Amino acid sequence: MKLARNDETRPAKGWYNELADAALPAIGFATEGIDEPHYHQRLREVYLVAGGSSVIVVDDVRVTLRAGDVIVVEPGEIHTFVESTRDYFHFVLHCPAEGGDKVLISFP
Repeated sequence: MKLARNDETRPAKGWYNELADAALPAIGFATEGIDEPHYHQRLREVYLVAGGSSVIVVDDVRVTLRAGDVIVVEPGEIHTFVESTRDYFHFVLHCPAEGGDKVLISFP
């Protein structure tokens, strides 16, 4: 068994490195939606909303996410969070778990 806990020592956004395993996706979390437009070349990002609500924009489509929602962002889809409530919390899975796949987008 492996266990990871969130407490006041964790940052607002991060990865559960103690759960790293080649048989699992990378598992992360965030206590707020981060406005950082980007896409991934090969991996899918799966967001599982555990609390609060947020607005994510995926390829110019605004989607309101609420506790209990799951959204899968496909490779190549530009996405970012633009709003979140104070009680927002999500888990994120990178499938497959590979680094160096994120491409940041800068708008003029």
